[in-house]
Amino acid sequence: MHLAISRVLGAVVVGLLSVVACSDDDPGKQKGKPDLDAGTDTGGDTGTDASDGGDSDAPGVDPAVARGETIFRRDCVACHTLGHGDLKRGPDLTDIHKKRPEPWLRKWLTDPAAVVAEGNPYAEGLVAKWGGIVMPDPELSDDDITDVLAYITHQSAVGPMPFTTPVNLSAAELDTTKMSYFNRCAGCHGTLRAGGTGPDIGEAASKKLGTDTLAAVVRNGRPWGMPAWGKEKLLSETEIAQMAAFLQLPPPAGPPLSLDTAKASWNVMVPVAQRPTAPEHSYDWQDFIGVILRDIGKVAIIDAKSRTEVTRIDTGFAVHILRASSTGRYFQAVGRDGWITLIDLWAKVPQAVAKVRGCFDARSVESSKLTGYEDKYAIEGCYWPPQYVVFDGLTLEPLAVHDVLSKSINGDELKEVRVASIVGVPGAPEWAVALKESGYVGIVDYSKPGFPMVTKIAAKRFLHDGGLDATGQYFMLAANAENRMVIIDLKSHSLASTFETGKLPHPGRGANWVDPTYGPVNATTHLGEGTMAVYGADPAGHAADAWKVVRKIALPAAGSLFLKTHPKSPWVVADMALATTGTAMRQICAYSKQDGKLDHCFEATAQGKALHPEFNRAGDEIWVSVWDTAGEIVIYDTITLKEKSRIKGLQTPTGKFNVYNTAHDVY
Repeated sequence: MHLAISRVLGAVVVGLLSVVACSDDDPGKQKGKPDLDAGTDTGGDTGTDASDGGDSDAPGVDPAVARGETIFRRDCVACHTLGHGDLKRGPDLTDIHKKRPEPWLRKWLTDPAAVVAEGNPYAEGLVAKWGGIVMPDPELSDDDITDVLAYITHQSAVGPMPFTTPVNLSAAELDTTKMSYFNRCAGCHGTLRAGGTGPDIGEAASKKLGTDTLAAVVRNGRPWGMPAWGKEKLLSETEIAQMAAFLQLPPPAGPPLSLDTAKASWNVMVPVAQRPTAPEHSYDWQDFIGVILRDIGKVAIIDAKSRTEVTRIDTGFAVHILRASSTGRYFQAVGRDGWITLIDLWAKVPQAVAKVRGCFDARSVESSKLTGYEDKYAIEGCYWPPQYVVFDGLTLEPLAVHDVLSKSINGDELKEVRVASIVGVPGAPEWAVALKESGYVGIVDYSKPGFPMVTKIAAKRFLHDGGLDATGQYFMLAANAENRMVIIDLKSHSLASTFETGKLPHPGRGANWVDPTYGPVNATTHLGEGTMAVYGADPAGHAADAWKVVRKIALPAAGSLFLKTHPKSPWVVADMALATTGTAMRQICAYSKQDGKLDHCFEATAQGKALHPEFNRAGDEIWVSVWDTAGEIVIYDTITLKEKSRIKGLQTPTGKFNVYNTAHDVY
């Protein structure tokens, strides 16, 4: 989340989670952010048929038509045009009043899902033609529908709906908006706006969409993972208009970040010699759960046994993940501002002991795991600049910076290659890194001087997130652009398989378990469709089913960010945090490992979003975040799924990471 026009947060992820406020007190607006020079051009040709409005503004036009135009431009143009042809996500609505009777249109605009559920052939045809996604409820009153239909009737007779001219941005507005884009949107669309998990929204593509459509998408989201920034009151109408204008300007070039610059940011607050040689408290530190409080730039350390918040640690803007070091003693917090914070869990009160900035935008961090190298090194993968950085694992001293910019697997010249998911290779002094836009998985050898990338494995585009299978031999990750999972054999450094699962797979680390029919399996949910795809993951024992989708489970909505399980749990649980329909964003769904079916979904919260299930070390509790300014953690019994407790007073809690599970790849 980032994340304008995104099919995923950012932000994450939102994400992650990618769902954060953009306001005057935005935590992203802080010193130390890169100066992304976009030049001074704040106007010029928009590439549209610019106009201040349509003919409905003319004197004598029915007021209902004028009101209908306002609603259409606000709510409908994200997916529809009038007179400009079909879009990728919806048909042109010119003369729709002549194609369908008014009662049908009213019913469709009141509850489109219900019309589809009735088996209406026309509605089913619409869903099939436009990607299998049902139009979200537009939440229009009867009077709103009357006005919209009046406007469609009027404009169909007059001619194509004129486009709106983008607002002019002052130098200050340009700077604020480009920083908002960099911090929020670049995760899905790229720093240079060429696309990735989200679509291409460069200058040409954005001008083709036009101001109205851009603003509507930012305001209302889209049903395959784009957050509704306006509806969720995370962007004002002024900020929406400014983002729509910014997207139609040339994208700014991101700055470099050298080894010397990284070293200049390096700060060791507690030297290694002054750190404890044994835990200084009585907590089971391996059962600490780190909770990202995304919008206030902190991480809460919670003791899972007592459910006590031990401390809060300042980490900076929009932490994306917490990764336990190989021994589990340290948490490495990496944020979307590129800062890594090393947290010592043995201290009497867990504390930050070192910080460094290796990127301006980052999503991933991992430690060295091979016996003899435990906690010796750490690697950070950058979204910008296109590079990875290796540090001393105990001090975060920057040791090497490596550029990863290269041609794609198709031979295309690239201006941006983001380092996405990183895993430590079991049994080898290596990290496997997903080189997003390029379609390659790189192997970095940390036993060699300089920490070189020793090989690249051609896979698919755009490589995003993923994790290890139960044996540790295979790296399984999503290729969003091709709706596929990619399987990398880490022993042979080769592509083992690739197969389609559904629209925009988003597995997180994934989930490993044993299916009663298909043996060891893994799974992914999807941003672009409401399904969970279970696939075989045992080529040695179940070769016929390996790397194939063996079960496809319907979920209530698209927009799932994470699924998770534990060996002690009979369930695989998944969120739908980016759903745009009904109450799905507040629900958690439970899939039965034994039955191979979706058992039920339940509402975890009455406000905000439910996201990112995590288990405690014992596996007898599931922790779910309620993403809200008045956020909380909801704790469920692993077997019964009955609520056990709530931890309140947490501002926008997102990802949660149990020390033991994270260090030992339990997922």
